[in-house]
Amino acid sequence: MIRFDRSRQLLAVGVAILAGFVDAIGFVESGGFFVSFMTGNSTRFAVGAAEWQAAALIAGGIITLFLTGVVTGSLLAARAGAARAPAVLSGTTLLLAAAAALRFEVGQWPAIACLAFAMGLVNAALEGKDGTVVGVTYMTGTLVQMGQKIANRLRGEGDGHWFHHFGLWLSLVGGAIVGARTILSSVPAAYGLALLLAAALMLRAWWLPRRTA
Repeated sequence: MIRFDRSRQLLAVGVAILAGFVDAIGFVESGGFFVSFMTGNSTRFAVGAAEWQAAALIAGGIITLFLTGVVTGSLLAARAGAARAPAVLSGTTLLLAAAAALRFEVGQWPAIACLAFAMGLVNAALEGKDGTVVGVTYMTGTLVQMGQKIANRLRGEGDGHWFHHFGLWLSLVGGAIVGARTILSSVPAAYGLALLLAAALMLRAWWLPRRTA
């Protein structure tokens, strides 16, 4: 987060909220699989493979779709140059629109496939000041960095700015809570709100200054 300017910090928070919201939809719809948290799916893949269960195929398929989304998002970002954030978020919005359409025309699994692809894609939206792409759809690394910086603060040495990482984690958790409540109450509302949030982030990204930092 500290590698972003203020406008991109706010955009990162929005993407984290979207990721939590969409991951909750995918988790409920799939019966316990993730569309943005691939560590959890990797464990499910491993356990399913060890027990010769179909869960391994499902988890493996979602991981493959997520990875394909990351590759596609990276290629799109490279082609878009300074317009990477709006370009990637435009692609994410289109994929979430496709997920909503598929959910009600075909079924939940094609929709889940689109959700996983979208969550892989959106990780290419933000680039830090040092040129690194920072994933904001999963929080393990964020929590590790937060813990390290809390330790720095306690020692009085190094970078002790941990609150930005906590805010990013809290954004994803908050999005997931709202997403879970919404999908449990109304499937159309959940997919519709996810699409509206992605569209709002896309429009916000188009207003950002055209630079990569």
